[in-house]
Amino acid sequence: MTARSAVAQSGEDPHTAQPERPTVATHAFTVAPGWLEIEWGVERDRVAAGPSAFSTPTLLKFGVASHVQFDVSLTTVRPAAGGTPGIGDGGIGVKWRLLDDAPVLGSFAVQPSLKLPIGSAARGTGTGTTDGSLLLISSHDVGPTSLDVNVGYTRRSSGGDAGNAMLWTVSTGTTLGGPWQLAAEVYGYPGFDGGPSVGFLCGPTYTVHPWFVADAGFIADVRGGQPPALYAGLTWNVGRWR
Repeated sequence: MTARSAVAQSGEDPHTAQPERPTVATHAFTVAPGWLEIEWGVERDRVAAGPSAFSTPTLLKFGVASHVQFDVSLTTVRPAAGGTPGIGDGGIGVKWRLLDDAPVLGSFAVQPSLKLPIGSAARGTGTGTTDGSLLLISSHDVGPTSLDVNVGYTRRSSGGDAGNAMLWTVSTGTTLGGPWQLAAEVYGYPGFDGGPSVGFLCGPTYTVHPWFVADAGFIADVRGGQPPALYAGLTWNVGRWR
């Protein structure tokens, strides 16, 4: 999550990238109507034994109306158990910004989404379940620093780890100087009827161009067995899709 410029927030320059990666959290802002932004990354999760897991999360963000964004998420996965790489689960979602610079809530959005069992549970590239989620997003800016707080609820269908789960995240981004910024986040998953886990993410981002931002960093376990991970990726505001 990078510190956001006033231009990107106000929509005066629709070609300015608004990265939601690398953090688990998202911000309340949306891609301008008629514009497309792509996020792509690679993540290596280290496990206690056996080969590491790799994934390539991809997010397509379509601006469909003022304050409304449609998301399509895709991924490929190489399971840690040494299975055959393949397509992971995908999903769709809508981010709807309801408030701008409101007292207490700041810029506030809701994001319902649906995760689809495109991956294979048998091969370890998917969960084999359908997940419906609702995310509440509050974003604030204080000078060169951004703060995003998310609280989410997920209902997972029968099969696999069926049940309910919550998510909370606190993410910040601040300018280091020039094109360099720093993203940091603490996030928690109370779990699907299981033990909670808490992770910490941190790493720099680099603005190659106002419409192209690169990132890299690490994820560490705080509590509950979050696999240590390394990540890298990019956000590219492609331009008009309609």
